[in-house]
Amino acid sequence: MEFWKMNGAGNDFIILDNRVLGASPDRLGRIARALCRRRFSIGADGLMAVEEGTQGGDFKMRFYNSDGSLGEMCGNGARCICRYGYERGLAGDVQRVETTAGLVVGTRLGPDSYRVQLNLPSVLEPRRDTALGPAGYVELGRPGVPHAIVRVPGLQELPLEELRPRGRALRHDPAFSKGANANLYDVLAPDHLVIRTFERGVEDFTYACGTGTGSLVALLTVLGQVSGQGVQVENLGGRLLVDAEASGGQVSALFLTGPATLVCQGSVPDEALPD
Repeated sequence: MEFWKMNGAGNDFIILDNRVLGASPDRLGRIARALCRRRFSIGADGLMAVEEGTQGGDFKMRFYNSDGSLGEMCGNGARCICRYGYERGLAGDVQRVETTAGLVVGTRLGPDSYRVQLNLPSVLEPRRDTALGPAGYVELGRPGVPHAIVRVPGLQELPLEELRPRGRALRHDPAFSKGANANLYDVLAPDHLVIRTFERGVEDFTYACGTGTGSLVALLTVLGQVSGQGVQVENLGGRLLVDAEASGGQVSALFLTGPATLVCQGSVPDEALPD
């Protein structure tokens, strides 16, 4: 099986062409769990399978977390798969990608730079009570990618070991019926934020989370705490830029810009693929 390994600001993915492999959704989950296992296989935060579009898109993106669970969407993954689609001739400079959460449109800005229009929030709550105190809550798309959002003063200076128990507790808090990605953030300067995301399905902090970054800026834009124009968000793996348009407590457009880096291309022997 041929694959590409890519990353978006350190959030890394395996991409395969399921039009060739023809694996069922259940088998793709098993393949994701096997191939994303670090040290024992390629290793990645998630796996994306390209399939034929069925709803007017150039192609379909089926996204799996490293534990094999199906994810609704992935912002950093969307940028990477847009580059894959462009370089494989599946789409031109503008890519229309079908995802479980809805259609995502990407634009090629340069060889390794892409801008994607994220799914709009289907849920946006400035406050939801949790065991750790009040948190913002956003779901991007429908069905939505769930994100809990909590400010942590001095976040940039805190080690992940200290943050991990808080992230894990928020990710599993009973206030979120389907669990949530836990986004801890702080404000560095006007329109300049820092974020650490403990991701569902990875069950740890990742180097970047595109939908988490977008959810954070969407919420703070609605609350009037950022302008929504070129907001810089520092992830562990690098800076992402977010543009959000909002009025009357609603977000009408949400864009995520950042790198889509090709790490390697290769093949996996049949014996390494689960049935």
